[in-house]
Amino acid sequence: MPSLIFRRGLDLKDAVAAELAQDYRSDLVDELKRGDFTYRAGRLTVHLAREFGFCYGVDRAVDYAYQTRRKFPDKQVYLTGEIIHNPHVNEKLRTSGIRFMDDPGESADRLGGDDVVILPAFGVTMGLLAQLDRQGCTLVDTTCGSVLNVWKNVRRYAEDGFTSVIHGKVHHEETRATASQALKAPSGPYLIVLDREETDAVCTYIRQGGDRAAFLDRFGEAASPGFDPDTDLVRIGLANQTTMLMSESMEVGEMFRAALTDRYGAEFAARHFRAFDTICSATQDRQDAVVALLNEHRLDLMLVVGGYNSSNTLNLARICRTAVPTYHIADDDCLESSTTVRHRPCDSKTEVSQDGWLPASGPLHVGLTAGASTPDNSVGAVILRLAGFAAQSAESR
Repeated sequence: MPSLIFRRGLDLKDAVAAELAQDYRSDLVDELKRGDFTYRAGRLTVHLAREFGFCYGVDRAVDYAYQTRRKFPDKQVYLTGEIIHNPHVNEKLRTSGIRFMDDPGESADRLGGDDVVILPAFGVTMGLLAQLDRQGCTLVDTTCGSVLNVWKNVRRYAEDGFTSVIHGKVHHEETRATASQALKAPSGPYLIVLDREETDAVCTYIRQGGDRAAFLDRFGEAASPGFDPDTDLVRIGLANQTTMLMSESMEVGEMFRAALTDRYGAEFAARHFRAFDTICSATQDRQDAVVALLNEHRLDLMLVVGGYNSSNTLNLARICRTAVPTYHIADDDCLESSTTVRHRPCDSKTEVSQDGWLPASGPLHVGLTAGASTPDNSVGAVILRLAGFAAQSAESR
């Protein structure tokens, strides 16, 4: 029996509104948004980016999860994985009784018609979706509209005989789901490239060929089954994980355009290369807002708040670190004291502890932004904790 699928909520938005506000709103942040996005206390001034925190897609996904729990109080409700990349939000869902299919001991194979499964904002692979459908699970689809737009372009590439080259992270849920869309067509190969270095390697192969075995060894898990660089790099359609850095995605696109132009000539380039702007508008808005903040204010440091596995949050930190000392923190607990902070550097996969992060005296100007999966109450908690440390360090002079 085919699954019942909810794609437009469950008509319980008003019923869960108060609970969502209690769990994720911040009176302080609401006040700052109504004003000039600036918090002042003693020697501290915090300048907030004009766009930060929950985007529409994240807000919708979390809302649907709360509606699902309310709609099916007597059923087992599962998430295929993290609904968004924020540990506090996911923990809230766990405490509400929602189970995570990627936890130890859980498996999609055990689910059936009595189970409800929430599909996260990143989407899921075609294979998993088909399996859950065959097993008759009730599905609540929270896939972001921006992701759906990328999928549409990838399917079109495949239908027209183009290989989808996806600028993204090979193990990211969204990128895996997007790659699976290419395989819907009979001839829909894909290749995932992470950065300029990997793009350069592929472009070199396009221009002059190379060692096929070495290419497949390097890009094996990033390529579709049976991928052949000698035939599958002739016609390329560019897509991207929606949370990547816009400037980098554009550069990757231009690198492929140039390589295909060099190989086939400018008059034939359009036959061999296509690209659509598929960076999420909310991602771009947050990147633009942080650039504006850096240009408008002289800052002593920048705090970027969000999950360490959040791609869009990491990219905000990458932008900031070029201009000012930057600390990507998961939450306010990372601000351990006026002398010590725990943070994740952009070029590291682990959290580190650092001393001497907060200037001990004089006027203190701090920039603050947050990833699209970070709720306002996390931002508010960071501001208040920072204010307390700034006051302590001033008093200890």
